This record gives sequence, structure tokens and C-alpha cells, in this order.
Amino acid sequence: MDASESGATAPEKHDDGESFTKVKSKKSQKRKLEPDGGTTMEVEQPNKRPHFPPISADKLRGSDEMRKVAVPAHRYTPLKENWLKIFTPIVENLQLQVRFNLKTRNVEIKTCKETQDIAALTKAADFVKAFVLGFQVDDAMALIRLDELFLESFDVTDVKPLKGDHLSRAIGRIAGKGGKTKFTIENVTKTRIVLADTKIHILGSFQNIKMARTAICNLILGSPPSKVYGNIRAVASRTAERF
Repeated sequence: MDASESGATAPEKHDDGESFTKVKSKKSQKRKLEPDGGTTMEVEQPNKRPHFPPISADKLRGSDEMRKVAVPAHRYTPLKENWLKIFTPIVENLQLQVRFNLKTRNVEIKTCKETQDIAALTKAADFVKAFVLGFQVDDAMALIRLDELFLESFDVTDVKPLKGDHLSRAIGRIAGKGGKTKFTIENVTKTRIVLADTKIHILGSFQNIKMARTAICNLILGSPPSKVYGNIRAVASRTAERF
């Protein structure tokens, strides 16, 4: 009886082994079946491909969207003086609606039926934001005209945690005597830079912002301006040769 029981159990283990190998073989069979026609689901997929009619421009735009740009107190007067220069390109070129909300102190930009470009709202918001940060209207206007321009802002203390006179000297090194250093970095890197207390705002293309940021960070860390000039001129000449 013991022998028969052991004989009965042995084939069961053998069957388990065969069933385990069958599971593996199912995968290989599946792979073999795929080129021949595959499963019923795979055969039906190409026949049941959905057909969507072309969407109209009105549906693509969707409902009217609005962006708000907060205006700090020290930019009220410049905004009032330059309102016509800001208002004209947003309304005439981008076909958007714009107003200054006196209660919330926000510039509100809204799309309308005449708006054709989907990216117009983002361009207008960036344009107003650049002006609010301190850029001239003519410089900020480049954000509307060109696609590959960006804004970048960072704090002097993000680069190095400075306090008191050390912080003042770092800002002084970036500006230079009469703004000479700042103008030189702007001209060499083809960017625009705004120094607002400890905040630094850079307007330009991605590559140019990177060059200007590196130069400013080196000045904050204590490099003399003459060394920074040499470095950015070398980098600028390399990029000019590349393009």
C-alpha cells in the first residue's frame, strides 16, 4: 500500500511539473498566434477604429478664459502713464479684452469671440507681468512678438545667504558704477535685467538667460567684474560660432 501510495503521489508531482511548463508554453503559443491573426480582440481593433470629425476653432477654444496679474503699489503710477502702450497691443494684435480692476488692484485679461490664437492669453499675461516686474514697455513687448522668450526671477540670497553690508555689496557688484556692469551683461548676453532690491529678473531666450544668470551668480559669489566680463565674452563668442 505504501508503494502504491508513493507511486500515486509521484505522477501527481510530475503532472504539476507538466502543468507549470504548459503555462510557459501558453505564452510562447500566444506569441506564435499573434502574427497569424492573434486573439479575437486584436482582430477587431483595426475594424473598430473610431472616426472623429474635424473640430471647429470655436469648440477648440472652449469657454472664455481669464488671467489676473497683481500690480504692487509702486507700479500703479508707471502703469497709469503707460496704459495706452500696454492696452493697444493686447486689444489690437492679440484680440483680447483687458481692464484694470481698481478694487482688487489686478490687471484682468480675458479672451473673447475675436480671439484666434490659443496662446494669446499667455503672451498677454507674460507681457503685463514683465512690465509689473519693472521692465520697459518696449522690452516687454518682445514677449508678444517672439515665441522663444522667457522670464526668470531669483533672489540674491538664493545663490548665497548674505546679510547686511555683504548683501548690499553683492547687489552693488551686479549693478556696477552707474549701472555699467548690468549694461555690459545685458549687451553681451542679449538679455534685459531688472534689479529690484534683492530680486533679480531676467528677460531673454533660454540660452541667453543661462549666460546672464551664470555671470550674475559669479558676481554674487565674489568674482571681480573683469573676470566675469572675460568669461561671458568667451561663452558668447562660442555660441555665436555654433549658430
